[in-house]
Amino acid sequence: MDILMVLKNVAFIVAGFILLIKGADFFVEGASSVAGKLGIPQIVIGLTIVAFGTSAPEAAISISSAAKGSSGISIGNVLGSNIMNILLILGLTSVIRTLNIKKSTALIDMPFMIVVSVFLVVWGAVFGNLDRIAGVIFWVLLIGFIVYLIVYSKKSNTEDAKVEIKDLKGWQILLFIIGGLAAIVFGSNLTVDGASYVAKNVFHVSDRIIGLTIVAFGTSLPELMTSVTAARKGKADIAVGNIVGSNIFNILFVLGTSCFIIKLPYEGFLVDSLVAIGAALLLWFPALVKRKLGRGIGIIMLLAYSGYFVYLLLNAKA
Repeated sequence: MDILMVLKNVAFIVAGFILLIKGADFFVEGASSVAGKLGIPQIVIGLTIVAFGTSAPEAAISISSAAKGSSGISIGNVLGSNIMNILLILGLTSVIRTLNIKKSTALIDMPFMIVVSVFLVVWGAVFGNLDRIAGVIFWVLLIGFIVYLIVYSKKSNTEDAKVEIKDLKGWQILLFIIGGLAAIVFGSNLTVDGASYVAKNVFHVSDRIIGLTIVAFGTSLPELMTSVTAARKGKADIAVGNIVGSNIFNILFVLGTSCFIIKLPYEGFLVDSLVAIGAALLLWFPALVKRKLGRGIGIIMLLAYSGYFVYLLLNAKA
């Protein structure tokens, strides 16, 4: 094994994650500034541009992987991120602090997350792949969900989706948008190339395993930082809402867009999809009954993720 090549590709992965996360931040700030100057309400900006921005790392990785024929990373990244978001991130956050859950999140957003997760499983199991027809359906559902969010937010006059918009100059906006997009694209290429090399030559595992673990963790970092920060500021309900929204966007936007580029083989992802649905149900039941996540459910979530991770290790060979 060439140690220098291994270190080089590990550096690619780390550098790729940094570029993805910072690139998404810069793109969101630039795009939000443009939207603000056009008079678009803060709520709409928060529910569209910012929401897409938090899923940008997953989108860039999955689309780049799809374009390079690494469909295992494309689907694995989304499922792995969704599982981590609930079991690891919300599990850890609720152990630290009790998370209150808004009524609309428990009654509408979470069930919708479960529905789209089930749709993913059924479509993949029946047809054996995710194709352009699935992509169209995902995008139709995504647009409908965004319209609902905007209408609901305006009616309830919620502050959750409002964002602080920087008053950038024209050249700064251009720099933020173009630079952010360039960082996202370049970062995704570095990460996919590095992860594929490490999977095949170091751990001798499939792209699926790398997508479900290393890549999923890296692309879930924005959600982790957002949730922890929100919980520390006493806005735990926002933390849960962000995770649920991110999971919905990951399936509908990320996989929906990837399907337009290449047909994604679903084989090998049934168990992971069922774990993602199980994680969603584990989150939904206490949210529905108690409208909060306490330390007890947080510990159960962390134990559940530990069990899933052990399963991945036992089935890691390519």
